[in-house]
Amino acid sequence: MKKLIALLIIICFSTSQFYSQPVTKNSQALQYSLPESVNVSSERLNRIDNLFKEYVDQGKCAGALAIVTRNGKIIYYKAVGYDDNESKTPLKKDEIFRIASQTKAITSVAAMILFEEGKFLLDEPVSKYISEFKDEAVIDKFNEKDTTFTTVKVKRQVTIRDLLTHTSGIGYADIGSKMMNAIYAKYGIIGGISVRENTLKDQIKKLGTLPLFHQPGEKWTYGLNDDVLGYLIEVVSGMTLDEFFHKRIFEPLGMNDTYFYLPKEKQNRLATLSTEDSLKHTVNARGRTTMFKKFDPDYPKFNGNYFSGGAGLSSTAYDYAIFLQMILNDGIYNGKRILGRNIVRMMRMNQIGDLFIRGYNKFGLGFEITTETGSSKLPISEGTCSWGGIFNSSYWIDPKEKIIAQIVLQKYPNSYGDISNKFITIVYSALND
Repeated sequence: MKKLIALLIIICFSTSQFYSQPVTKNSQALQYSLPESVNVSSERLNRIDNLFKEYVDQGKCAGALAIVTRNGKIIYYKAVGYDDNESKTPLKKDEIFRIASQTKAITSVAAMILFEEGKFLLDEPVSKYISEFKDEAVIDKFNEKDTTFTTVKVKRQVTIRDLLTHTSGIGYADIGSKMMNAIYAKYGIIGGISVRENTLKDQIKKLGTLPLFHQPGEKWTYGLNDDVLGYLIEVVSGMTLDEFFHKRIFEPLGMNDTYFYLPKEKQNRLATLSTEDSLKHTVNARGRTTMFKKFDPDYPKFNGNYFSGGAGLSSTAYDYAIFLQMILNDGIYNGKRILGRNIVRMMRMNQIGDLFIRGYNKFGLGFEITTETGSSKLPISEGTCSWGGIFNSSYWIDPKEKIIAQIVLQKYPNSYGDISNKFITIVYSALND
């Protein structure tokens, strides 16, 4: 009888311990592992080395860096070639690169943190929090000669969801259409990187008084939506975007090398930015005029106060892989929950209805979403989330195959962007299950 009672006590204690422990499946820190441990062929995966070496040897890029994980295991993390092909400085894995529009996914997560805390609803008008967006109008006719325009009234106001999905009608400065570039230049709207002066607050308040380029919700237009989101986060949270990112995302996740502006002790790790000469040969971008006006490749070293939610961050491949893994893990990483799983589910699903981007893919809340048609063009899975940055970095998150991957070149412009799709193809060709 005593043995039976003791056994029941042990069973009850064990059961209570089991139910009291937090769920940690797929939430541990990234770990290195042999590709074969997650059913990936090392031999096939190492074709990435040959691909990168070919592009470096042909002068198509100075160097290339990639990281691939499956099931939370790092199975490829290498740098091939040079940081600067003129000085032949080797490219290092832990270099800090300009992630540009890869910032957008982080801004979207920051906004969704506030959403899940009940600070706002996605279909509320932006004007509820930023009053300058109250009197919105849409461009009707534009005179290219003198940049004058006429407008019509909006059918409805821009919502927070519109910002997250790029359906607001807000355009992009510097890299938008000729009309967008002309109007934004006229009124002093900037693209958000290499900014020595201005503040996010002043820019977004000014942007709010300018017309939209189409009716909200009627088209997908890549624009300064995440910069607006960044200021919205500042208004709602009472923190600068920089402070919010560090407190709510970077520090909990252990993203120790991700910044708007690099501290002095890390500035020597900033990757060299490359561009192309007239013969499309890769050269150092410093001192050349092929970039945007007044662009300084060393902008991450500025002592700046402009926190662009659309393009301002710099990071390492490893740091950003942590962020991507958190999304793949439904909002949790290494025991730290950043978002609820159903919030992440919303981010990873089609949020633009019958609209398309690239003619066949969809867009969620911060990510491009691969459709069946998109999956037929490359071996990437339907439902994969992805995006990239203007300096030729890109990433994807594949929930079906449990893969995250990222490729980094640090070059603009780049006539040889096909390297990214070749990288995708090699990764998927290496799967053995």
